[in-house]
Amino acid sequence: MRIVITGASSGLGEALALHYATKENQLVLIARRENRLDDVAQRCRGKGAQVETIVADVNNFERMREIGVHLSEQPIDWIILNAGVSVGHGGGVTPFEDFERLFKTNFLSVHALLEPIIPKLMEQKSGEVIFISSLASLFTMPTSIAYSSSKRAINAYAEGLHYQLKPHGISVMTIMPGFIDSEMTQKNRFKMPFLMSTEEGIARITHAIERKKIRYAFPFRFYLMIRIVSWFPQSLRDKIVNFTNFKKGA
Repeated sequence: MRIVITGASSGLGEALALHYATKENQLVLIARRENRLDDVAQRCRGKGAQVETIVADVNNFERMREIGVHLSEQPIDWIILNAGVSVGHGGGVTPFEDFERLFKTNFLSVHALLEPIIPKLMEQKSGEVIFISSLASLFTMPTSIAYSSSKRAINAYAEGLHYQLKPHGISVMTIMPGFIDSEMTQKNRFKMPFLMSTEEGIARITHAIERKKIRYAFPFRFYLMIRIVSWFPQSLRDKIVNFTNFKKGA
């Protein structure tokens, strides 16, 4: 299989690349940090995979569109859209520059890459598009407005793409993990509920991909808590959010 992975130089992208590094797979790994990307590629090659690396900043939209055209020259089996950033969970108003960077990286870059790829997938009438979103997309805390908003935008985009591509035999999946130990979450300075190891998180994600789950949120207990709180009256939700922020020290 030919598998494209964005944000492949660290975190979940790195772990996904190593998981799918087999003799049967051809990996296309995209990331901006060349040295780290080369290291991941070498380890994947050591496991028998064919690997192509593409060094690019996903915020360079013209570059992403060029990459999309390049990728479309050959059939794509899976494309895992994993690249993402966070600005942490600080108080106050998020500076516009940080808000803009989050939306460019977490959302707009996705369409820049997919714009030339989607017609090719429709032509080949096969393929899987996998979005790595977040449980934060389902409930927005006051300390993560920018991040949650960008991930909720991804959910909406993926939902529409699912309906557009399903008649063409293409699966579109949205995977919404909770807290997974990674370079991104290690910056957090608060207790993260149901924190999972990278290994457990990858096992859940790859299982969902193999089962072609259209929407998959985990861990289930955390997801269930979010769903239950979302059904509460607004006044009660306000109290829960205020208490949670107090516990964070925000």
